[in-house]
Amino acid sequence: MTDILVSDFITGLFIFLRISGMIFTAPVFSSRNFPTMAKILLSLIITYILFFLVEEHQFNYDQGLVLLAMTGVKEVITGMIIGFVVQFVFYAINYAGMLIGFDLGLGMAMAFDANTEVNTNLMGQVMNTFALLIFVLINGHHYLIRAIGFSFEVIPLGEYVIKEDVINTLILYSASIFILAVKMASPIIVSFFLLHIASGIMARINPQMNVFFVIHPLKMGMGFALISLIAPVYVYIMRNLLENYENKLFEIVQELGK
Repeated sequence: MTDILVSDFITGLFIFLRISGMIFTAPVFSSRNFPTMAKILLSLIITYILFFLVEEHQFNYDQGLVLLAMTGVKEVITGMIIGFVVQFVFYAINYAGMLIGFDLGLGMAMAFDANTEVNTNLMGQVMNTFALLIFVLINGHHYLIRAIGFSFEVIPLGEYVIKEDVINTLILYSASIFILAVKMASPIIVSFFLLHIASGIMARINPQMNVFFVIHPLKMGMGFALISLIAPVYVYIMRNLLENYENKLFEIVQELGK
């Protein structure tokens, strides 16, 4: 009877560690505005739901607590990878906002981003907030819960091994951050590039004209006008990116289980 209780406790503990690793790194849940006790309570609730669906982990007591602790660490890493993959999209959107903000002349207007826990300019903060709202509206948090539930089918408790394919996939996803950011910011970047060329021509034609005093308010007005015009396109792009990452999330889970 005691062996059964200990086995159930270890199984529940490993499930909780994997889920909490995901909760503490996933978008929305990992924010500092989300209380730590709420994260732990949510992890316990999901653990209770999945406990009866997960195959019991057979632990050899003769192997000692060191192997038990190492297995627990592997479960945390598994959950952290699942939660962290979705963060790449938010990093790309935040970086695109920073590029747009610098072109607008808002490089000095910095604000603390509670999601990434770094200072970013106002445009990066605004775009990141929109991305979080879209993520909740399309039930992105349901993707994460489904992915963590699917991971127990693909990756049995205590059997995960870090493989080269997983590392290469994470590197590939992280490299896509810069590509996505430049693509999203490209309309503003190209528009301001043409504006800078025009200002250079004006400076050559009329040297007495102080171009810098003219171009800065023009950049601000032109930038906000362009953003207001293409805002629906940005919302559409963010939604597609976040929805596509559901498939990438399940792909990384399958690779973890190979």
